[in-house]
Amino acid sequence: MYIAILDVGCSNLSSVKWAVQKLGYDVVITKNSSTILKSQKLLIPGVGTAKTAMQHLSINNLVEIIKNYKKPVLGICLGLQLFGTFSTEGSKQTISMLQIINESISLLHVKNLPLPHTGWNTVFTTVNNHFLLKGITKKSYFYFLHSYAMNLNKYTVAQTYYGQYFSSIIQKNNFFGVQFHPEKSGNCGSILLKNFLET
Repeated sequence: MYIAILDVGCSNLSSVKWAVQKLGYDVVITKNSSTILKSQKLLIPGVGTAKTAMQHLSINNLVEIIKNYKKPVLGICLGLQLFGTFSTEGSKQTISMLQIINESISLLHVKNLPLPHTGWNTVFTTVNNHFLLKGITKKSYFYFLHSYAMNLNKYTVAQTYYGQYFSSIIQKNNFFGVQFHPEKSGNCGSILLKNFLET
C-alpha cells in the first residue's frame, strides 16, 4: 500500500513527499486517477493559486475522483481551501472549488498586519481530543504561509488568529484539512502527519 500525493500543478510537492517518507511510508506523486483510487490515503498539498489548482484538476478529470474518494484525505494549505465552495481569489470573478464544505475562501482581514500571513502561529483546538492532535500540546505553533482562509464553521477542529480568527484545521467525514504546513512545522507537524497516516 502507498500514500498518494496529488499533483495539483503547484509547488511544495517534494517537501511533503519527503516528510511522509521520513515516517516510513511509500509515497507517489500523481495525477493519475487509477493510482489515486488504489492509494491507502490521499494528500492534497499546494502553494499557489486556487485558479491554477482547479484548472489542473479539471483538465485531468480529477474533481469527481477527489469528491468521491472514500479513504482519508488531507488537504494542506491550498489543499484545505480547495474543499470550499468558491474562492474570492479571482480578481474579476470568484473561483469555483470542490464544494465539499459549504464555506467560501476569502482574503484575510488583517488590519495593519502584513500579507501573506507568514511564519509561526498558534493553533487553538475547538474539538476536544481530536486524533490529529494526539500528542501535541495545546496552543502549539505551526508554520503558515497564506493570504486566504476558510472562516470558522461547524467543521472547524482548530482555529488560529491573525487579524481575525480562521479555520486552521477542519474535518468533514473523511476530508481533513490544515491551513498550515505540517511538513515545515518541526516536531508538531511530524506528529500530526503521523497521526493522520496511522489512523
